[in-house]
Amino acid sequence: MSIATLPAGDWIRGISIRQPYAACILAGAKTIENRPSRWRTGWVLLHTSKTIDQPALRTPLIGRTIRGRQLVTGAVVGIARITDCHQDLEGAPLCSEWAHPGAWHLVLDDVQELPLPAPARGQVVPWKPSQDLLERVFQQLPDFRP
Repeated sequence: MSIATLPAGDWIRGISIRQPYAACILAGAKTIENRPSRWRTGWVLLHTSKTIDQPALRTPLIGRTIRGRQLVTGAVVGIARITDCHQDLEGAPLCSEWAHPGAWHLVLDDVQELPLPAPARGQVVPWKPSQDLLERVFQQLPDFRP
């Protein structure tokens, strides 16, 4: 897809996620991302933070999910669509084995991994990607249609 055919305006944000959680999302296993505050629905660039959560690597659920995957850091590694943002009711079962109690749960759908990570700086909060970064990402996803 050419950058000229992407929608104009403020339609996509970046979300920075530590490894190995980003790899679990790309593997298709982790469909819930936990955040301390509400996020809007829509498309996001999946950006990996520069640090790896080392203790998480010893979690069996994560270890099984990331087996054989490279843990790229400091780059956009894919895109996803947030289709819902909710909190589970107190005392109710969690919506996913990946969900944390009390957190806002971003429901991720339509995850697409980039063939080549696009180095970029992220932020803790939702961030607006540069035009240059969008070009580097969507050159790799010619069939993407928002």
